[in-house]
Amino acid sequence: MTKTKVGKKVSVVASVASRTSRKAKVPAMAVTVTFHHVEPSAAIRTYAERKFAHLAKFARRACEAHLILTIDKYRQHGEVTLKSGRLSVTAQEETKDLYAVIDLLADKVGRQLKRQQGKAKSKKVRAPSTGEVLCAAEERTPNSGNGRV
Repeated sequence: MTKTKVGKKVSVVASVASRTSRKAKVPAMAVTVTFHHVEPSAAIRTYAERKFAHLAKFARRACEAHLILTIDKYRQHGEVTLKSGRLSVTAQEETKDLYAVIDLLADKVGRQLKRQQGKAKSKKVRAPSTGEVLCAAEERTPNSGNGRV
């Protein structure tokens, strides 16, 4: 990207362009909703798809989520399995409201994905910067000079 003008507008345009390129790199999320002992509802299906679509930003690859919603008398039970490459995350929740089940499942899976992302990031080996090398070198060398400490 070449810059012809120097100023605030050029940096804003550059940041917007980089942000849109990052958004384009977010993989797609395929959400499958299965109902057991429940009448399939379009509202619940779209709500679940919208909640789980936000989790795609934590995955590096395209991922798919399979959500199973079950009702037994007064208990609403939900189970989700999210697969992305070799990563597989599962969660189960049970409350009295089906929408609350979906919210809790999305939160739980989001926490698990963030934790996995943090583990992968901590395993990456990073070379020390020049400043870190110089600081470490200064700490190791004894204080030379006129004898003051």
